[in-house]
Amino acid sequence: MKKEFIEPFFATLQAANPEPKTELEYTSVFELLSAVLLSAQATDVGVNKATRKLFPVANTPQQILDLGQAGLESYIQTIGLYRSKAKHLMQTCRILVDQYGGEVPRTREALETLPGVGRKTANVVLNVAFGEPTMAVDTHIFRVSNRTGLAPGKTPLAVELKLLKRIPEAYRVHAHHWLILLGRYVCKARSPQCAQCAVSAWCDQGSKTLAKAQQTRTKASK
Repeated sequence: MKKEFIEPFFATLQAANPEPKTELEYTSVFELLSAVLLSAQATDVGVNKATRKLFPVANTPQQILDLGQAGLESYIQTIGLYRSKAKHLMQTCRILVDQYGGEVPRTREALETLPGVGRKTANVVLNVAFGEPTMAVDTHIFRVSNRTGLAPGKTPLAVELKLLKRIPEAYRVHAHHWLILLGRYVCKARSPQCAQCAVSAWCDQGSKTLAKAQQTRTKASK
């Protein structure tokens, strides 16, 4: 993607959705951290179904600990890898209670020491809960960044660093959500909807797809 295309690309996404939000349901920083930890290799819809039952019963580190691992598992067993996730969440809750007074720390370094919390999860918490301009590169953002030419890279970290360098400062706080939503609903893995995409004109693949479609229509009309 040409440098001069980046501004209109994000301006268009912003105009369509000025205040994008995560689709995970939460009412506190701890609920957000828990939901993101549970969402690895799972859908937000599936996580929300489980946490709608879990959080009214236990939504603090101490309350999760009081459930016990078996009790926690009974609430999240519909989520993939629920046993290992329950173990990690229990361990995380113990650390939060013992070392942080039950509060979620606000630094990447501290967050990444929590079991089950990697760089992506830490970035989500820093961005969504604390408003920091971090970039959590999931499968959607990785695909969109490479496909559009915005920030091509072979690893999530390479894409993350390139995104932070290329995205104008004014758009960085919300860019994570815009790119996820674009990948989830429009720039899909198997069937990208270039014809319906509002930013296809600035996208490397989208512009080529639309140009090819126009050529086909032109030939057909002759």
